[in-house]
Amino acid sequence: MAETKLHGNTIRTNGTLPKVGERAPDFTLTTTDLKDVSLADFKSRAKLISIFPSIDTPVCALSTKKFNDHARANPDVTMMMVAADLPFAMARFCGDEGLENVKALSMMRDRKFADDYGVRITDGPLAGITARAVLVLDADNVVTYAELVPEIGQEPDYDAAIKALA
Repeated sequence: MAETKLHGNTIRTNGTLPKVGERAPDFTLTTTDLKDVSLADFKSRAKLISIFPSIDTPVCALSTKKFNDHARANPDVTMMMVAADLPFAMARFCGDEGLENVKALSMMRDRKFADDYGVRITDGPLAGITARAVLVLDADNVVTYAELVPEIGQEPDYDAAIKALA
């Protein structure tokens, strides 16, 4: 179990993020066109996984835009944006904002991702969805960077995550 904060109040997650040096767990998530994908679908590429509560919140939206900008300049990296939102909401947001360089992925069909990655919030008003976190994986899906953001309303450390992709 890990702890983060929501408006200064401590909330807990079901576990801990995979640690640097560990292989990331496989997953099944749903794309905006309702196709299921797994970690294996992104093999042989460096990956950044941005995990957040909902695309319809200001910090989640901002971080998705910032990671999209990085992905545009670095097409050899896969940037995955993961939330509990329905694929339709993620598609709407990305379409409205012109975000074509990130992969918006939903836990609509399988919430196991949140459990396996240790980010499912277990108490407080956001119980059942995910805390904010960023993971960077190498081409072999080994974690090279892991951040559970200490306050859900706070942006992740973009510089550290981008540096880990190098």
